[in-house]
Amino acid sequence: MPLETEQKQKILDAAKQWFRERIAQNHIKNTEKLVDPKQFNINPFLTVYFANFLTGNSNSESIAKALLFPRVLGTSINTSFGQNMQGFISAIQHAVGSTASGMDIEFTDQIDGRKKYCQLKAGPNTINADDVKTIADHFRSVRNLSRTNNLKIPNDDMIVGVLYGEKEDLSGHYRRITKEYDYEVVIGKDFWHRLTGDENFYYKLIKTIGLVATEVDFSQDFERIVQALAASKTIQSLGNPD
Repeated sequence: MPLETEQKQKILDAAKQWFRERIAQNHIKNTEKLVDPKQFNINPFLTVYFANFLTGNSNSESIAKALLFPRVLGTSINTSFGQNMQGFISAIQHAVGSTASGMDIEFTDQIDGRKKYCQLKAGPNTINADDVKTIADHFRSVRNLSRTNNLKIPNDDMIVGVLYGEKEDLSGHYRRITKEYDYEVVIGKDFWHRLTGDENFYYKLIKTIGLVATEVDFSQDFERIVQALAASKTIQSLGNPD
């Protein structure tokens, strides 16, 4: 049977809390540091080019934005998201749970109605070559233990659940899990549908996490950081007021 409404809401609430406390707060803290040009490895040729490309001019404010945008919207938060993903997995475990050693969660697959033993991973490129054998070994241990309890678990009921992304984006390491060990990798919308029975749960989760930004509303603070960085001597020396 599908997850209870209360369980699904528990996942959404836990995801929102995790993102607010572990991702958004770190994102804000790291962004506040960027008033100092020493936080950047500035290539003056590219920086001025990017400023002109972005805004049509290379005054100090445009240069500040050209430095800030990729840092604030790219590398910083992506790194934080990956490093803190275990917290999100823990939130799912708390809502769904698992009793099998080495498995993150156990659940009834809402597509085929069978019980699944699942190891959770973050995204389509978040495992390396060594992880493939480790994942397979965890599944093998579960199967061996099940045999001692006269319980047969077929390969089809042991899956890797990838929390976001598209199947075509899965790295070669994930593909090896299926090709070499015959374990299915279920990703993104399909995973959340199988887990919750709600075909649109993936998008509800995305929307829930996105709401954190509207709650925080860092837009005015970001403008303050742009102005502070633009006022620094380093950026002023590169600027070309129009």
